[in-house]
Amino acid sequence: MALPLTLYQLSAQPITAADFAPFGQVIFPSHDEAPFGPADAQLKLDAGIPRFYIMTLKNRGTRFRTVTRHQRCTQCLGALEGKDWLMAVAPPGAAEQPNPPSIRAFHIPGNCFIKLEVGTWHAGPYFTHPAVSFYNLELSDTNITDHQTCDLARGFGLEFEIVGRE
Repeated sequence: MALPLTLYQLSAQPITAADFAPFGQVIFPSHDEAPFGPADAQLKLDAGIPRFYIMTLKNRGTRFRTVTRHQRCTQCLGALEGKDWLMAVAPPGAAEQPNPPSIRAFHIPGNCFIKLEVGTWHAGPYFTHPAVSFYNLELSDTNITDHQTCDLARGFGLEFEIVGRE
């Protein structure tokens, strides 16, 4: 028997490096000649062949019922054309599913990208534009061999909606 579904609204907060730190990094533009340092994406892509590609997503809306994580690599996402977008995240950890109250939503401007730490639960990208193209850096087989999904509707009776900015 399916649990009754409860809609939970998450307010999207503006992304900052400090607020996003439990989930990964926010990478903002820097000068071309700046040396490598802690403000650069600290990547873990040594468990396979890195894949860098552009994906176009359409009609995503702002609701979700599942979250996913990757345990073998970091993942970087950023929107092209300067479009703002939304992402929901929960901290990485050893548990087989996230703690729903720990899920947070961020508004991400089109002038930066995010790096998700290994194991960070995530849902998104979400947006209200008709379509947005994103660049994505992960491993070539991430969506085949390193894709653990938690069904929040089935496990907790929850559907989330990100409200606020975008």
